[in-house]
Amino acid sequence: MASNGVQANFTVPNILAAMLTMRSSESDKKKAAMDFLGKFQKSNDAWTATISILQSSTEAEAQLFAATTLKGKITYDLATQISESDLPALRNQILVLLKKFAPGPKPVRVQLCVCLAILAIQMQTWKDVLPTVVAALGNDVTSHACILDFLRVLPEEVTEGRKITLSEEDLAQRTSELLADNAEQVVQLLINYAQSSPAAATNPQLFECITSWLKEVPVSVIVNSPLLNAVIHGLSDDRSLQAAAECLGIICRETKDVDDNIETIQVLLPRILELRPRIRALVEEDDTEGFKAITRVFADAGDSWVLIVAREPQHFRPLVDALLECCARDKDRDVIHYTFAFWYELKQYLTLEHYIEARLQLNDVFSALVDILLKHLEYPETDNPNELDLFDGDREQEEKFREFRHLMGDTLKDACEVMGVSDCLAKVLETIKRWRETYGNLATETSVPHWQSLEAPLFAMRAMGRMVKDHESTVLPQIMPLLVQIPVNNEKLRFAAIMVFGRYTEWTAAHPEFLEAQFSYVVASFQTDSQEILRAAAQAFKYFCVDCKRLLESQVFQLQAFYDQILDKLPDPSKEELTEGVANVVGAQKAEDVYNLLKLYCGPLVDRLMVKANNAHDDKAKLDLADHINLLTHFAQQVVPYVPVGAENPAVKYWQEVFPILATILDNFITFIPICERVCRCWRFWVISYRTSITPLLGPLANKLADGFSKSKQGCFLWASASILREFSEDREHVDNETAENIYVFFEAQATNVLRMMSDIPPIDLPDVIEDFYRLLIDALLYYPHKLIPSPLFTPIFQAAIAALALEKQEPLSAALHYIRDLLTYGGKNPAMSGDQIGAASVHLRQIVRQLLITNGESLVKQIMAGMMITFPRDCFPDGSGVLLGMFELIPAETTAWVDRTVRMLPAGTVTPAEANRLLAKIKEKLSGPGPDVANFRQVRALLQDFTNTYRRRYVAPRDGLGQLEAARFHFDG
Repeated sequence: MASNGVQANFTVPNILAAMLTMRSSESDKKKAAMDFLGKFQKSNDAWTATISILQSSTEAEAQLFAATTLKGKITYDLATQISESDLPALRNQILVLLKKFAPGPKPVRVQLCVCLAILAIQMQTWKDVLPTVVAALGNDVTSHACILDFLRVLPEEVTEGRKITLSEEDLAQRTSELLADNAEQVVQLLINYAQSSPAAATNPQLFECITSWLKEVPVSVIVNSPLLNAVIHGLSDDRSLQAAAECLGIICRETKDVDDNIETIQVLLPRILELRPRIRALVEEDDTEGFKAITRVFADAGDSWVLIVAREPQHFRPLVDALLECCARDKDRDVIHYTFAFWYELKQYLTLEHYIEARLQLNDVFSALVDILLKHLEYPETDNPNELDLFDGDREQEEKFREFRHLMGDTLKDACEVMGVSDCLAKVLETIKRWRETYGNLATETSVPHWQSLEAPLFAMRAMGRMVKDHESTVLPQIMPLLVQIPVNNEKLRFAAIMVFGRYTEWTAAHPEFLEAQFSYVVASFQTDSQEILRAAAQAFKYFCVDCKRLLESQVFQLQAFYDQILDKLPDPSKEELTEGVANVVGAQKAEDVYNLLKLYCGPLVDRLMVKANNAHDDKAKLDLADHINLLTHFAQQVVPYVPVGAENPAVKYWQEVFPILATILDNFITFIPICERVCRCWRFWVISYRTSITPLLGPLANKLADGFSKSKQGCFLWASASILREFSEDREHVDNETAENIYVFFEAQATNVLRMMSDIPPIDLPDVIEDFYRLLIDALLYYPHKLIPSPLFTPIFQAAIAALALEKQEPLSAALHYIRDLLTYGGKNPAMSGDQIGAASVHLRQIVRQLLITNGESLVKQIMAGMMITFPRDCFPDGSGVLLGMFELIPAETTAWVDRTVRMLPAGTVTPAEANRLLAKIKEKLSGPGPDVANFRQVRALLQDFTNTYRRRYVAPRDGLGQLEAARFHFDG
């Protein structure tokens, strides 16, 4: 890419001096040097300068910079800066440099190999790539490493390096020429090399090369050649163990389609089983890396052949046993995670009726696996039984262990599904009883010996919780009475017991005789000072209240006293969980009791709220106030009594009393965003929960939302407004026409305010408002299309959406794109609308939409194309191309012309006229068929996706703006 502005002096001395400056500590000079080098890398001068540096410089850093720059030039600038007649000379220069750097340094050599591979892909006239490279490098030993590097990177660059400018057809042809046509020759080259010397046979590069070509060469060819012996032999050499293990693992993965590879698998199975004695040997040698490598091989084999293991469990049992041995010998928990995928996939088959015989045969394997997992779940032992810091203060290690336990818990659940939950729970019960018999009498008020071996089965039980059916009555009735006796003076044991109770609340609801003891254990735990215990207790309390609310409804007054007493002691997340819990119990009461109960529970919360509001003088206090508002929202979500249509809702009656307080808080803290968001969230759930019953509050609520947005300019008011728009649209039951009309007028007022704001403030400063606005508009278009589309606001809303496409943030972009995609459907015969078809109005609405597109479509196409080529985040591509597809379906001729004009606006030198002409010719070809064809429109969409993806890979967004592709500033006169 040509540099902009005045040509810099890109001489080799200047380039080396700039690299030297990059090492300095002066930030201004470093930035200037970085800018200089960045411009150099895009310039035409970079071709000769990089080659000159590689020919003359002796500094490894300079050589690597030059090689990397040359790779970038060949990747991005070859088509626009080098003529086709100069390509052979460039190739020959790289071959000479490769010969020079064949002995090293390796990073430079590899970069040059990548350069040559990328050049080979694009240089379509170069048909004899492999012979040329081999001949140029010669047959001396120092060249072998270079040839192997080239062979390794070639398939990687062809299949993964999609930054090149070839069309899909040319790329497919070049892939065939470079890979498929050379596969047999490459295999023979590798065989010859492997047999050339003992050192060659264990060279890691050999196995890396085989690995790289396995996608191109049928796996049976490798397995039935001398290369398999070389790979197996490489596993016995420390130098090549890792590379050989990776290679053998990928060989196994290539046989994943077992029915097509059954003969190859029969060759591989005994060779892999030969490795089993290495498991024990590597463990005894304390060779952790070797043990990992061998386990990965067995795991890759198991993952790949799991279907045939389920079909022929006896024949493949030795492989399963080898994986089980890897788990059993993994004292440091270094390798067991490699096996998790295998146990999961095997479980998926064994739990099918078709594989019931295999399930019976392998049941003992999963039983042994549970025993192993129960041991691995244990925290490390220490000399001091009271010591709870088991990782010497290393919090990262402790967190990793905790995460790892959850992964083991998932595998434990897999074993449960195969064995049956009761059998797994029986193992837990047996482990708990064994601890009680061995250590139970030794536990004191201050010490619990070997608590780790008691905590592990509790964790296992917690992991199995969601799998236990409510009707389980064999093992759990024996375990639960033991758990309420768990010593409370050991924090980790108490935490584990509370978490188990919280996980089994659905079972407890079906066995109410166990509720009181468990619930009392949890409630008593709130008296601790441990934050971890408090968090666990709050979570368990919530689950008890949710699942056992009918059993607890008689305790609603006692719960309120406990709630009010304990609330201020808890951290904020636990306050929310406790509140959600008691709100569920209140929600289970009779409708006639709801008003008084809300007053009883929420009255103290409102009192606290007013105190906090009066004392909220700094941000910390204001945040605390915002979080406290959320507690009221939980009651709005959970306390939703059923009342007949037209009758007063007792919950709404109470919220009418609370509304003025929240409105006053909002007025006083209108500039503090978190408080605005929490109040809006609370009001939104009033609408969602009570629907049309909220009508008595509707007018004041709408007024506060409109006033709040006008004053604060925050999107949360639009978010809350959307809930009103949805619940009170014209096709809803029990909504009269006057109310629906008033709601639409309220929406238009909100929309007008947003458009005025977008006219005054650039989109980059309004991402949240834009997101919430266009999510609101999606609802407005869905429920009020016959009002919105003919509205005077319809065109400016669309123009504002186009202006918003200049953003580079996913959420607002997605909202705007979704709105545009929905809008486009109203230009066709299948609008994305709610309720009944809009009948006679549909033709009129279709004409309005099409006229809007004719007038504003070029701006839309330009911004979509600019976004897909330069500015959109990756996740916005499908919606962007979806808009283009919609435009081609509605007005294909105009859209084609707009795409053509947009492509011609791209910066000079970034797209050749031939590329632009080829794109437009293909689009016209797809659209030239008789009548509208959905398949052709989709092919056009694919063409544009390929073009924009290629452009995006080639060029980054220019620092000096998008030029003619820059979005126009939105202006609103309303």
